[in-house]
Amino acid sequence: MSEPVHFDDKVVIVTGAGGGLGRAHALLFARHGARVVVNDLGGSASGEGANASAADRVVSEIREAGGTAVANHDSVTDGDKIVQNALDAFGRVDVVVNNAGILRDKSFAKMEDADWDLVYRVHVEGAYKVTHAAWPHLREQNYGRVIFTSSTSGIYGNFGQSNYGMAKLGLYGLTRTLALEGRKNNILVNAIAPTGGTRMTEGLIPPNVFELLKPELISPLVVYLGSEQCQDSAGLFEVGGGWIGKVRWERSLGAGFDPHAGFSPEDVAAQWQVISDFGGAVHPQDNVEALKEMMANLQRYMG
Repeated sequence: MSEPVHFDDKVVIVTGAGGGLGRAHALLFARHGARVVVNDLGGSASGEGANASAADRVVSEIREAGGTAVANHDSVTDGDKIVQNALDAFGRVDVVVNNAGILRDKSFAKMEDADWDLVYRVHVEGAYKVTHAAWPHLREQNYGRVIFTSSTSGIYGNFGQSNYGMAKLGLYGLTRTLALEGRKNNILVNAIAPTGGTRMTEGLIPPNVFELLKPELISPLVVYLGSEQCQDSAGLFEVGGGWIGKVRWERSLGAGFDPHAGFSPEDVAAQWQVISDFGGAVHPQDNVEALKEMMANLQRYMG
């Protein structure tokens, strides 16, 4: 049996925590001893309006269960205000869970700038603003955990979600880089791609399946990733319905051409099956490993 996961004296910010996944995360962090900043602007699933009651209700739930929490009603695009709220209330910040999100689904042909821009601002700029404001405090205390919320729509694509998919895979690119930059200061950064039954997925999933995709089945992974016990960084995890899997990039061994002589589109066509063959595929972990096959090809032709 693993040692208990606990957050004694730790402060956790959860964005978009007024309902759905964020609420489930906040409640479980509090149950494990964390002091929680419950952030939620209280807008609609498509990003309109604001209502303070959503965050306030979750704070009441936490306090009634004997936990410690404060509500924050700022937009994630004002991330510095959210982090300052944590510092004012609890004097520190240890874990940032970037969960806030909206949907503006449209086919690309019908996409309007407002749909693209708002999804970008909430998901990408919002996560950047909150994390960037928290980062110096995590560095100074030589400890931190950051979780970004990606999506299978970003990993695999999804019809009508070009804006959402762009934002969600962009967050994994941010995850990978911050994991490299944060490691020396014991700041570990991971991403999840959750499938949960929330107001953002209601009507998109059959009702009998929707019932089994409870948000509470996502939160144990998030709380573990936010804990001291977790030593993984740069990971991407699909999670939902009681199942968790880790995702990694895979690349074929590829085909090499003579860099001196050059090669033609016809040469590419002739080698297309080799280029696309995943037999013996590799799984580069970083930029150095990613260059291995290309460098091996160059060395074949170097004098």
